[in-house]
Amino acid sequence: MAMRQLERVREIALALPEVTERLSAGAPCFIVSRKPICRFHDSNFSSDDRISIWCPASLGVREELETSEPDRFFSPTPSASGVFGDWIGVYLDTTGELAVDWHEIAAIIEQAYRLRASKKLVARLDQRDS
Repeated sequence: MAMRQLERVREIALALPEVTERLSAGAPCFIVSRKPICRFHDSNFSSDDRISIWCPASLGVREELETSEPDRFFSPTPSASGVFGDWIGVYLDTTGELAVDWHEIAAIIEQAYRLRASKKLVARLDQRDS
C-alpha cells in the first residue's frame, strides 16, 4: 500500500513547477527552492506504523482540520528546532468513510507549495491553472 500512496503523492507534488524529490532523514521529501513542501512517511519511518504526509499549513488550518477530523489529520511532532510546528499531518492509510480523498491531498500539497514557493513560481502555477 505504501508504494501506491507514495506514487500518488509523487505524481501530485512533481507536477508543481520546479519541485524536486530527495530523501530527508530517510523519508521522501518534495522540495521547491530548497524548502520542503511535503514529506512522505510510511510504516518504516513512523513509530505509529501509519502511512502519512506532512505539509506546511497556513495559520489555523492545522488546528481546524485536526479538531474537525482527528482520524484523518494530526499535528506532526515538532523537531527540537521547532520545524514541523506549523505543519499538518494527513493519514494516507484510511479506508471506508475516512478513505483518502486525493483531490483534497492535491489541494493540501498545492497550498503548502504556495506557502513555500517564490512569488514567481506561484504566478507560474496560477498561469498554468487558468
